[in-house]
Amino acid sequence: MSVRASILRRLRADWPFPAGRLLFFYGWVIAVVSTLGFLFSVPGQTMGMAVFADAFIEATGLSRTELSFAYMLGTIASSLFLTRAGRLYDVYGPRLLLIGASLLLGASVAFVSLVDVLSGWVARALDIDATILAFVLMSVGYFGVRFSGQGVMTSASRNMLLVWFERKRGLVSGTRGVVVSLGFSLAPLFLAFLIDSWGWREALWWLALIVGPGFAVMCLVLIRDNPEVCGLRADNQEPTLQEDGGRTETVSYQLKVVRRDPVFWLYSMGLSIHALFGTAVTFHIVAIFNEAGRSREEAFAYFIPQAVVSVVTNLGASALADYRRLKPFLLLMLLSFTLGAVGLIYLEQATGYWALVIGFGVGGGLWGMLSNLAFIRHYGPKHLGEISGLNAALTVFASAIGPLLFSLAFDITGTFAAGPMLSIVALVGLFVAAVVIPQPLDQVPKR
Repeated sequence: MSVRASILRRLRADWPFPAGRLLFFYGWVIAVVSTLGFLFSVPGQTMGMAVFADAFIEATGLSRTELSFAYMLGTIASSLFLTRAGRLYDVYGPRLLLIGASLLLGASVAFVSLVDVLSGWVARALDIDATILAFVLMSVGYFGVRFSGQGVMTSASRNMLLVWFERKRGLVSGTRGVVVSLGFSLAPLFLAFLIDSWGWREALWWLALIVGPGFAVMCLVLIRDNPEVCGLRADNQEPTLQEDGGRTETVSYQLKVVRRDPVFWLYSMGLSIHALFGTAVTFHIVAIFNEAGRSREEAFAYFIPQAVVSVVTNLGASALADYRRLKPFLLLMLLSFTLGAVGLIYLEQATGYWALVIGFGVGGGLWGMLSNLAFIRHYGPKHLGEISGLNAALTVFASAIGPLLFSLAFDITGTFAAGPMLSIVALVGLFVAAVVIPQPLDQVPKR
């Protein structure tokens, strides 16, 4: 056996310590690492990059629309590789994939922090416009952070937890969602504090160190690909209970079959519309609030009440989903996002602000639950990486369009209201489709 094969085999086994022999169920350790995987993906999420947008504009000389376009190009390019990354997840498992994703994310964050310096050097050497080079380099940097952070790291962190729990899957993933929602909501304030204390470039360097080699070492030591490699069963059940009918996924569908199922596209489009709309709002949050006569501090503070609503919704819906079908949750999510879109149009009013908070809070909480459970509930665990990879590609693609769409709408109309209006049309169309299309594979887990 070659050295490479030996290393791969060891990384896919119960190494470097026997996790299956601990005094507690190792699925809870996986739950903690899964949660950290989401939190450490913040530099690749929109709310992470949005805090640095004004600094990037000032340092590179790009306009807001040009920066949004670079963000869109990098994000779209990253979406083209996520289905392939999902196949790698199915073949090599979450430990190897997360190690690679974290190292790539750290390197990409460090690269983004030096775009203005690199573009200036090359521009002086070649005697060309530095802003053109800055645009190209920002697109490359955005590709790296979006592919590794929002794409691979979040998908792999989500999927690896799902195979460790079945009967408690909704509750456990909902509990993780509580921590992630709070972390994501506090992230803009934390990053703004780092920028004010250290400077935007130094803040990115610290992030690169933590989410890169720091998290990679944690993944190397703590992650196990599934309970079986540790001699365990999902939910820490006894083998006899599992074999007597405790399993919930008896059939797994291949991606080529899933692609022909309209239910897959219904859930993917429902999840993607939030990525489009929510990413646009987050990316332009300061400018949108400024147009409504609200301050930068109010813009960042908005994430706190929205997170509270999202956390309560996510936890409650995740616990209920272990006993209920998913279709009602999908319908409520689409209605909630519609309310949030209306609130955004009337943001200068108190009622509009709270409609945005409640609509995006409830919708975001339901989005978190559905993104965790929809595909494994319908299509089983065997090809989950590839199936969720295609959904991630669609979601990331949608998130790429959102900021540019809102920016162009502002340039054309002079207001950000056109973006929410278009989103309302799409949300109503998806709601009608969700009412009409049956979901025969949506079965409540056996108790």
